[in-house]
Amino acid sequence: MVCCFTFILLNCDNFVDVELPSSQLTGVKVFENIKTAEAAMVDIYSKMRDTGMFCGLSSGLSVNMGLYADELTNYTTAVETGAIYANDMLPTAGATSTFWNDSYHQIYCSNAVIEGLEKSMGIPEKESGRLTGEALFTRALIHFYLVNIFGDIPYITVTDYEKNKRAERTASEIVYTNIIKDLVKAVSLLPADYISADRVRPNKAAAQALLSRVYLYHGDWAEASNAASAVLNNPLYVWESNLDLVFLKGSPSTIWQLMPRRTGNNTDEGISFIFNSGPPATRTLSTQLLNAFEIGDLRKTKWTRTISSASSSWTHAYKYKKNSNTGNSVEYSIVLRTAEQYLIRSEARSRQGDLIGAKEDLNKIRNTAGLGDTPATDKEAIIKAVLNERRVEFFTEYGHRFFDLKRTGNLDAVLAVSKSGWNSTDSLWPIPEKELLSNPFLKPQNPGY
Repeated sequence: MVCCFTFILLNCDNFVDVELPSSQLTGVKVFENIKTAEAAMVDIYSKMRDTGMFCGLSSGLSVNMGLYADELTNYTTAVETGAIYANDMLPTAGATSTFWNDSYHQIYCSNAVIEGLEKSMGIPEKESGRLTGEALFTRALIHFYLVNIFGDIPYITVTDYEKNKRAERTASEIVYTNIIKDLVKAVSLLPADYISADRVRPNKAAAQALLSRVYLYHGDWAEASNAASAVLNNPLYVWESNLDLVFLKGSPSTIWQLMPRRTGNNTDEGISFIFNSGPPATRTLSTQLLNAFEIGDLRKTKWTRTISSASSSWTHAYKYKKNSNTGNSVEYSIVLRTAEQYLIRSEARSRQGDLIGAKEDLNKIRNTAGLGDTPATDKEAIIKAVLNERRVEFFTEYGHRFFDLKRTGNLDAVLAVSKSGWNSTDSLWPIPEKELLSNPFLKPQNPGY
């Protein structure tokens, strides 16, 4: 599940201005001074950007969960991609191993930072607390996605190999409790301001934003609303009303984003989704998604792009508009943005009976997209309207559509209609077969596999 604690700190790129050491550093040495401790934390963000769930390429959440749900149409001939699109996953599939193994490696690295800082005598308390907060944030974030994809999972908080190789699956309810505990502590440790340019290191508001999402998924409506309000009331964030500017690296509505690996590069999402001729070689936006936009929705105009031939046309996601080096990077991969906080608060308010406040937040998103105020008036209609708005606001962003259908109990009703291979047990991915063979404490396999 995890590897031994050795950081190769030659690949941290330019997340922060750190002169990286040229040698291999083991755990004790990493935390002798602030520069190498910073580099260890930066290396986690680099790993998240380049491998596993948060990668913007075809191996990441945005592509795979878009195919697995109803956001994307597959055009590749790759067998495994076809299986994901057909909801016919196997425990031996590479995607399951990638999500599982890369995620637990990144969790391991987060734990190594936490443990290293606890033992460190050479790093000032303020900096130690901040880095601990960042590591708790990443640990919670990765576990959040794992529990929503695989169900009951081990919640790993140590680097002890002997313990981890025998780790048992933890009930999802307890996983959520642990995620919330980590994020509450992260909020208390992280600074209010960003420590680096371009919002590529999480601050207190980033932890609050993720906490609001976790509360929403967990059904803690008041807590979700309060956490979202803490972010939305923060003067660091200014609502971006121009849809053309939302996904630029300097957007004031961005809460946290991942920097490209090289100066001048842009997002891997741009590489994954943009194509300039048809038929496309990889994927398009699905008809179901395109039909979900209301007439006059500027997001369809601004955030999608259609390529036509003499006989056909295909549409791709166009939130990120650059798929090559531009000399100076103009787009970063946005993980958290304020639009989600408005829709979290809208849903949470509605579920608590605050329909006026819920509609105000919902209309903030709709009006920015060129749409009129919602016609919804009662609780259930407003919640439905919020979920529809989430669908057209967050398409191709880290699997929001799939997770929204799942948390609201609508997977079967929606995907059984749009996906011919859908079964109720497809709500969970299989635990990788190799992991079950090496650690029998992970059994039983998820139903249906």
